[in-house]
Amino acid sequence: MSITQYQKNLLQQAVEAGLTEAEVYYEQKTSFQCTLYEGELDSYETSDDGGLSLRGLYNGKMGYAYTEKVDDDSIAFLIDQVKANADVLDEPEDLSIFEGSEKYAQHSFFNEELEAVSIPEKIECLKAIEQKIRAYDPRIITLDYCILQYYSTERALANSKNLSLSHKENGLVLFLSTVVKQGDELKAGSYLKMTRDFHSLDVDAIAKAAAEEALAHLGEQSIPSSKYPIILRHDAAAELLSTFMPIFSAEKAQKNQSLLKGKEGQQVASDILSLITAPYHPEALSGGNFDGEGVATKQQAIITDGTLQTLLHNRKTAKKDGCESTGHAQRESYKDTLSVAPQNFYIAPGQETQDSLIHSLTEGVLITDLSGLHSGTNSISGDFSVAARGFHIQDGQIASPVKQMTIAGNFFTLLKDIQAISSDLYFLPSGHGSPSFIVKELAVTVE
Repeated sequence: MSITQYQKNLLQQAVEAGLTEAEVYYEQKTSFQCTLYEGELDSYETSDDGGLSLRGLYNGKMGYAYTEKVDDDSIAFLIDQVKANADVLDEPEDLSIFEGSEKYAQHSFFNEELEAVSIPEKIECLKAIEQKIRAYDPRIITLDYCILQYYSTERALANSKNLSLSHKENGLVLFLSTVVKQGDELKAGSYLKMTRDFHSLDVDAIAKAAAEEALAHLGEQSIPSSKYPIILRHDAAAELLSTFMPIFSAEKAQKNQSLLKGKEGQQVASDILSLITAPYHPEALSGGNFDGEGVATKQQAIITDGTLQTLLHNRKTAKKDGCESTGHAQRESYKDTLSVAPQNFYIAPGQETQDSLIHSLTEGVLITDLSGLHSGTNSISGDFSVAARGFHIQDGQIASPVKQMTIAGNFFTLLKDIQAISSDLYFLPSGHGSPSFIVKELAVTVE
């Protein structure tokens, strides 16, 4: 039986069993991952995971249940569990199942050619990259990790209001960490590459970038602990944005867990900063034509020229605030209830280059890597103090890599202190993105 027919059967029986409205969400994920070490296949793993959930209104309350077994025996189980779940809720759910948007975009997130690439081809590509990295410079001694991951995901959402939507996506991600040694100094540098076009992978360019990222950290120097103008490189900036993304959630604001609560229409950032959510951005791997409730997605500005336009809403938070959903209902998986999160959330690029940002500083620090983001950040206050790696800038030039340091500041202040933005937009696999940008100053403590 097809998943479409199974959803129809489940919905029909759910309504016959007393659910006034119902929705079925199906998800199936497959992945392949291999790791190389010293030119040999070190690990090889395939996985196939999926299941289905049922949401439904029963006696005015929204019940929920899920299963990993998509078969006829699960239908009665799901319906009974939804009823039981609804019965224990204290208050009625003041929200209905969504009837559907007027129009949906038809962007594709799946590349058939990528799906057709064989596993041996993927492994040979990774071997070629590792070989090129190891041969790039005699100071390269090994790779901490050399990983290729391919994934494919299918989703289908259908409900008793005749809404039926499907989504299919795939992608390939390379994770590389190169280890270099010079004298007694041992350093490593990480590099990430993601694509939906396997044949566009340039082995030489990837090897060069991964090798140079590690080699650049040799010759670390200490600098005085102080406050410095900071350039957050695009990847570090994207990581920081990802960590503080919850402050833009209306769900968090309604729980008094975001200082952006009630600040729509107010200046919350530098007037050169715009923050966009774009579910179809061509440089990102994530995205979709509909959100976790079936609301059509669209590109929209969250911040425009420093002014907060809207928080991120699903239908529940929108109803509470008396506005429309922004199409940001999220399901982490078929097992999870609805929350709020963006699809492809990024700081809009500027006109500068990363080099021009560096040349503009008499003295400063270029931050290329952050660690300890979850333990060293507070998304409610905006405060952060995290380990960082990077380079000392003197007279508009990279002077030297800096020994292990800690940078500290406040994310809300940082947004207001952005002084220049480059054009080098970079996305993480999660869909969070940023170009490099200059922050007026942050506290830097060097060990």
